[in-house]
Amino acid sequence: MGVTTHDIFGAAPPAEPATPGSYGEAPTGFRLPDATRLGRVRIQIADLSRSLLFYERILGLRVVEREGARAALAAHGDDRVLVELKERKGARPAGRGLLGLYHFAILLPDRPSLGRFVRHLGESGVRAGAGDHLVSEALYLTDPDGLGIEVYADRPRSAWRRMGRELMLSTDPVDVAALVAAAGDTPWRGMPAGTVIGHVHLHVGDLAQGAAFFAEALGFDRITWRYPGALFLGAGGYHHHLGTNTWAGPNARPPRDDDARLLEWTIEVPTADDVADAARSLGNAGYPADVVAAGEARTRDPWGTAIRVSATGVADEKRGIHRAR
Repeated sequence: MGVTTHDIFGAAPPAEPATPGSYGEAPTGFRLPDATRLGRVRIQIADLSRSLLFYERILGLRVVEREGARAALAAHGDDRVLVELKERKGARPAGRGLLGLYHFAILLPDRPSLGRFVRHLGESGVRAGAGDHLVSEALYLTDPDGLGIEVYADRPRSAWRRMGRELMLSTDPVDVAALVAAAGDTPWRGMPAGTVIGHVHLHVGDLAQGAAFFAEALGFDRITWRYPGALFLGAGGYHHHLGTNTWAGPNARPPRDDDARLLEWTIEVPTADDVADAARSLGNAGYPADVVAAGEARTRDPWGTAIRVSATGVADEKRGIHRAR
C-alpha cells in the first residue's frame, strides 16, 4: 500500500528522535517482555516440491528438516527454523478478501545483505514490490500459492523518529541503486546467518478488536496507529512484531481448511513463567489459551489464526521433525 510520509503526517510538527521509552503505548495489564522475538511461521501450501524450488532458489532458504508432506527451512549457516511448509494437495491459492496472512517478514541482518538480495532477484528475473518504511527498507514477493512475503533490513534505531508517542512509519520509494551499491562485490549466497522472522502482518476484521486482543490481552505495545487502516504493535520498542490491517475489506472471510494460508505463527518469550503470564492474561480477557507443553501455550486470534507462545528455544526443541539427510 503506497502511503507516503506526507500522506500520513502531513504538515505535523517536526519529528523527534525515537529514544528508548519515548514512543509507543503500553497495555494496561500484562506486557510482553522486552526480549520478545518471533519464531517460526507455519504455512499450508499445495505442492511441496514446487514451493521448495521457490523458497530455496529465489528466497534463499535451505531445508534443514523434512518428513513426508512437511519441510522446515532456515538460513544458511544457521539452523534456527524460520518457515515450516505443510503440503495439502489441491489447496487453493490465497486470494483477495481473506482474513489472516497479509505477509510474513524475513529480517536480514544488515543493509548489504538486502542489497545482495535485490541484485539476486534482478539476476533471476523476479519482480518485487518495494517500500521505504523510514525504520526499514523492504521488498515484497508472493510465493507460488499467493502468500505474501516481505524481506527487509532495519535502519539503526538511532535513525528512527516519532511524532508525539507514535513511531513514524510510511511507505516511501526505495533507493534501489543505493541498496545495490551497499551490497559491494560480495555475491548472494542465500539468506545469511542471523536472518530471523522479523514480523507478521495480518488482515483482521476490526482494528479496535485487534488492539483489544493483541495489546490488552496478549501484551504488545501499540507503536503506530495513524497509518490508514492499520495498527502496528511490538515489544521492547521494536517498530513492529505484528502489523494488523483492514485492507481485505468489510466482507473479508477467514480462510477455509483447504486454502493456502498461515497455519500458525510463534511468539518467543524468555521464560516459561512469561508463557504462563501471557496465557493467564489471555484467559482473563476471555480468550482461551491452552498450555500444550511445558513452556508453550496456544491460542487463536478473534479471526481464527493460531498463535503459539513459547519460551525461547522450546518450539524448536519440542516440535522438531526429522532432520533432512
